[in-house]
Amino acid sequence: MTGKDPKSLIKVARENGQHDHIEPLDLGLRVRELRKARSWTLEQAAQQAGLARSTLSKIENGQMSPTYEALKKLAVGLEISVPQLFTPPQNSQVNGRMSVVKSGEGVHHATVTYEHELLAEALTKKSMLPYRARVRARSIEEFDGWVRHDGEEFLYVLTGVVHLYTEFYEPVEMRRGDSAYYDASMGHNVVSVSDEDATILWVTSLA
Repeated sequence: MTGKDPKSLIKVARENGQHDHIEPLDLGLRVRELRKARSWTLEQAAQQAGLARSTLSKIENGQMSPTYEALKKLAVGLEISVPQLFTPPQNSQVNGRMSVVKSGEGVHHATVTYEHELLAEALTKKSMLPYRARVRARSIEEFDGWVRHDGEEFLYVLTGVVHLYTEFYEPVEMRRGDSAYYDASMGHNVVSVSDEDATILWVTSLA
């Protein structure tokens, strides 16, 4: 189905069944931006979406208004949801920051209970603090009370076995591949219970 106006208004259905107009969006430009962000050629993107190359080209150039079936194929191919096709990123500024830390090259900081390897340390004003830790503690008594701080925290066990102690829950045994996501203002401590010191990946939100 072809359309003369590639920036025609898209209607968004709300839960109550009513419809509201949103601002016009150049769908073709949005699709092109999403494709280029993945460094895909027209041929690659069309193959991912299961569309003809000519069809995708017409969509990007505003020469065709895609059917809903085509929109679904595009969303699946681009690995996003259909609404995301019509929702540009809130933060339009792309600063391209990146930090690569090779194995063992993080900034090391040892304590009595943990040996931390800080990752992405070169980046300032981060929203997350990722670090790898070797869990030296073998008993909850080795800690001087609970560890607690602002933000949320994600823990992933890399090697060994640990017990995750938290202020409001029973201790949890966690093995390689297990993970936990929790409110970091809740008291928490981790101890190794395997023969070797366990290693874990921790990611703490800073926002």
